[in-house]
Amino acid sequence: MLPIAMGAMAQERVVQAENVRLDYAQVLNVEPVYQTLRASRTEEVCDELPTLPTTTVHPTREQSRWARFLDSIKGVFSGDDEAKAQEAEAQAGQSTEPARLSCRSVPVEREFRRPIAYDVDYVYKGTKYRSRLAEDPGNRLRIRISVMPYVPAVPPVEAPAP
Repeated sequence: MLPIAMGAMAQERVVQAENVRLDYAQVLNVEPVYQTLRASRTEEVCDELPTLPTTTVHPTREQSRWARFLDSIKGVFSGDDEAKAQEAEAQAGQSTEPARLSCRSVPVEREFRRPIAYDVDYVYKGTKYRSRLAEDPGNRLRIRISVMPYVPAVPPVEAPAP
């Protein structure tokens, strides 16, 4: 029984505490990693329908003088800007008919890009490394240095046959 107990004790290993320290590495390059989001929504688009041109009857020269004379007297006594605007439109031969609109719903696609991570190239003691980080580290990157001795795997000890 004693040899079996001795074999079990020999297979136990002592786990050594990890030697850890913090240091800084020099950042060489930072490349953002983007996520592309696509969204669509409907927007109302209105087009102005063409209106039929109105024809104006040009009065004779005699009627035109009297019409202008009466309109100017009306404008002096009324002082209304709207009357002046209508008079100017009438002289230009335009109608005061409002423009008609044709509206329809149109799907509009939009694309958004946002950074979700950063690929960081950095150097520590002459060796280059690359890591993907959640934030841009800036010029220096704080790193964790861990040193442990290498212990090769010990093959299991076979118990002697009785």
